[in-house]
Amino acid sequence: MTTETAPDTTPKQAWLPPRWFIRSAWVVHRAIYNVTGGNRGLKIPTDDQWGIMRLHSVGRRSGAERVAILAYFEEGPNLVTLAMNGWGAPEPAWWLNLQARPDATIDLKGGESRPIHARLATAEERPRLWARWGHYNGENMEGWAARRQKETAVVVLEPAR
Repeated sequence: MTTETAPDTTPKQAWLPPRWFIRSAWVVHRAIYNVTGGNRGLKIPTDDQWGIMRLHSVGRRSGAERVAILAYFEEGPNLVTLAMNGWGAPEPAWWLNLQARPDATIDLKGGESRPIHARLATAEERPRLWARWGHYNGENMEGWAARRQKETAVVVLEPAR
């Protein structure tokens, strides 16, 4: 009598560069934006590629302005991003700041700035929005997410009321 085991469907951890490299890339990206006066470093999303925006939030402890450069896509009037911290384990500071103070401002390509209100995607929205991120990031999406101990938050940035 043979016993069959179910295939392992656990996502395999995808390769990521070392943390120092990821953090250095963030520094270089900010420098490019600053040196070019905002002419480079942001982009509008397309059907095949996510966009890049700047998020201005308020530090939950310091009260000081904090700026993060984030990937996003458009979902109607909303923008959607992931609280992934370069797929590292800790929650990104910008997401912790938005949880404390959800009203913020974003900068988009072309000099557009707009006020937003941040929230966690609902249980109904999350699978659809996560799948859309998978469209942009390919098969590595689940492998990168497997590196994190907690579920990666899908963050919806709604126009401020």
